[in-house]
Amino acid sequence: MKLHDLLLRKISRLNSSTPKPHHIHIPPLSTAKLLDIITTSNPMEPALEKVAPVLLPAVVNSVLKEIKNPQLGFRFFVWAARRRNFRLWVSFDFIVDMLVEENGFELYWKTLEQLKGCGISIPSDSFTVLIAGYRKVRMGEKAVEAFGRMYKDFDCQPDLHAYNVVLHVMVEKEVILLALAIYSVMLKSNCAPNCATYTTLIDGLCKSGKTEDALRLFDEMTLRGIQPNRITYTAILSGLCQAKRADEAGRLFNTMISSGCSPDQITYYALLDGFCKLGEFDKAFTLSRFLKKNGCVLGIKAYSSLIDGLFRARMFKEAHELFQKMSEENITPDLILYTIMIRGLSDAGRVKDAWNLLRLMTERGVAPDTYCYNTLIKGFCDMGLLAKARSLKLEISKHDCFPDTFTHTILICGMCKNGLVGEAREIFNEMEKVGCLPSVVTFNALIDGLCKVGELEEAHLLFYKMEVGRNPSLFLRLSQGQNRVLDSASLQTMVERLCDSGAVLKAYKLLKQLADSGVLPNITTYNILINCFSKAGNINGAFKMFKELQLKGHLPDSVTYATLIDGLQRVDREEDAFVVFEQMMKKGCTPSSAVYKSLMTWSCRRKKVSVACSIWMKYLMSLPGREEEAIKAAEEYFERGELDKAVRGLLEWESKFVDFDSAPYTILLIGLCQAGKSDEALKVFSILVEWGINVSAPSCVTLIRSLCTEHNLDQAINVFCYTMEKEAKIGCTNMLAAIKMEIISSTTESADEGCIVIDFHMPPICSPIVISGMINLMVSGKAAWMAYLDTHCLNAGGALFDTALLLAVAAFSHCTYLDHSSHIVRTPRLASHVCVEALANVPDVVVSQNGSSGIRKEILEIH
Repeated sequence: MKLHDLLLRKISRLNSSTPKPHHIHIPPLSTAKLLDIITTSNPMEPALEKVAPVLLPAVVNSVLKEIKNPQLGFRFFVWAARRRNFRLWVSFDFIVDMLVEENGFELYWKTLEQLKGCGISIPSDSFTVLIAGYRKVRMGEKAVEAFGRMYKDFDCQPDLHAYNVVLHVMVEKEVILLALAIYSVMLKSNCAPNCATYTTLIDGLCKSGKTEDALRLFDEMTLRGIQPNRITYTAILSGLCQAKRADEAGRLFNTMISSGCSPDQITYYALLDGFCKLGEFDKAFTLSRFLKKNGCVLGIKAYSSLIDGLFRARMFKEAHELFQKMSEENITPDLILYTIMIRGLSDAGRVKDAWNLLRLMTERGVAPDTYCYNTLIKGFCDMGLLAKARSLKLEISKHDCFPDTFTHTILICGMCKNGLVGEAREIFNEMEKVGCLPSVVTFNALIDGLCKVGELEEAHLLFYKMEVGRNPSLFLRLSQGQNRVLDSASLQTMVERLCDSGAVLKAYKLLKQLADSGVLPNITTYNILINCFSKAGNINGAFKMFKELQLKGHLPDSVTYATLIDGLQRVDREEDAFVVFEQMMKKGCTPSSAVYKSLMTWSCRRKKVSVACSIWMKYLMSLPGREEEAIKAAEEYFERGELDKAVRGLLEWESKFVDFDSAPYTILLIGLCQAGKSDEALKVFSILVEWGINVSAPSCVTLIRSLCTEHNLDQAINVFCYTMEKEAKIGCTNMLAAIKMEIISSTTESADEGCIVIDFHMPPICSPIVISGMINLMVSGKAAWMAYLDTHCLNAGGALFDTALLLAVAAFSHCTYLDHSSHIVRTPRLASHVCVEALANVPDVVVSQNGSSGIRKEILEIH
């Protein structure tokens, strides 16, 4: 036998005699057995390691659900969290529920300390669930503290999930500056962000009004190859609409569709709401029709957005029609929609209807909240019904609500607008006593009110109180030393430095203290004070505030520059005003229409009508879509003195634009009057009336005065009648008048002259400027006379001077007197002369019931 065959035979025998191995099946560990190991083993970790291969995720979850001892459950969770196959979201939910129970957080921290003492490593998920628990009970500071201690005290490096959860907390607590700093730390630790990371930050930036930063982060996200999801697109779409960038929102929506990301109802509603707030109703209703066509039923939220948008655009009739249509579709209004309706009615001046609607919603079982009451309180304040507004404030507590900062701010604004600054100051001082902290708007309203009544020093003191806040030591500490915090940029640097060093909780407390300890002055605050200094003739004080706002990190806006330009003009520093105008453009701040109009107005006051026309042409050149050739043609007409051709030429093409502004035309009209060119001013007036342009009341007043000065009374009366026909209602103001006519001895020189003595008895809120005065009047007839007009205000509902003037017209229209021949003479013509002369002699500054100074913008409004 060959060796080869012998070896094969031996191997064959060996194989046949050796038993074949077989697979041993070990059954998975039951819930009961695992519970027994956890409760009897101390420590449990070594025993758990032995049975780990036969543990199923479902059993882990079952044990966490059934375990009676929370501390053992926490310890078992920490052990299970180290293994990826046990990391089920349902386990997180169980632990979060255990944490929020009594002493849950305390026991969990005790467990973590025990594990640390035993040298057992703690995974990131153990802290993630802790942060999520604090988030659930709205304990933001504790959540941030847990995140900070995670790697500072327990040497546990946060993973992506931990970063995402803590970023959610920071965005919810409105500390976006800290969220961005944590994001920077995340990148430095080589933890790659995902879609959820970017979505959270983008949403926070958009809600903070930092849309540009959100767009940059969105671009960064796509550059990293991370595809935005539906929530990301919805957040950025809302941000763009909020920033009034509807066109970009539309393009991004198309990008979303083309990328294969299907929008849901929330996305559509966000876009619909954005279009409505921007007044883009064509797009809004097109979108709503598209939704209906695709089987989407418009709910209460969609109707609320549409109605709210229509009210904001002052399309009151359309809003009411849509509200009725909604009712026909059996959609029951909720608190939000009722509040929108109340605000819309209040804005339309229908506060009584708004009041009735508040009562109706209460009867239907919809309890108004503080915001709803605030809406109606503002409506009453806007109408000057301050007593009613204050009574509503007391009513809020009947519905388990309390007046908030907005309630007090609305009342302070209302008091200041009506000249009641003392009462506004009392409300401000009472705020902290009832636990309401003033906002920046509250401070701005009171500072503005103090400025308007000339209390500049107190306004300045309030400004510094606002800046220091309720925690002076915090601000003093931050403003001292090498790393001073003086503006938002240096604050961001400090927060990033604290996060890099692991002092995340310290950074969070710093930001919350700054938010709670005071309200920093914003650009509006500085603009109010600059305006106050300018109107007081203290231009140096205005420029001091101008420099200070830049040192504090604010950028001057168009309003800032316009206020400075106006202030320089007031103190006859015309050249410096134009220098500031040039600097404004060099700094990249586009002048608003108000800046151009201010320069035009002051040039007209100095009788430099040609300079005003030149500024006007520059303004037109700055507007988009304007024809350069048409503007140059108008300039040539102005240079040749062919004013009517220039105005007609401009109106022919400019009136077609949506953003057509008639103000420059009326400024030119006033300028011609001030330059003594009433004939040319009358031509401009006639052209504007011919083109259907509404000539403002101040322009008509100035034209009437100019025509009266040149004794062109017939044309003056025609302009006055135009004013009477065009103006709107003034509200509910009741007055009583009495006239006493007296014939006096006439002289040859004054045979055709008469005098009217007018005495206005106004409420205390009215300025003494409009209280009394004597008007010399030319009348037809041979008798010289004296007329005494006594006017008493019975009920002040607004526009007191206008009402008094109308009352004078009515009184003289029904007045009769006996001439020298004992004939009864009626005086309807005299009434017209009274109005014309009264308007011609009205003071340049009239303080009306709303406390605002300046030439009356609304005169002779008829109820």
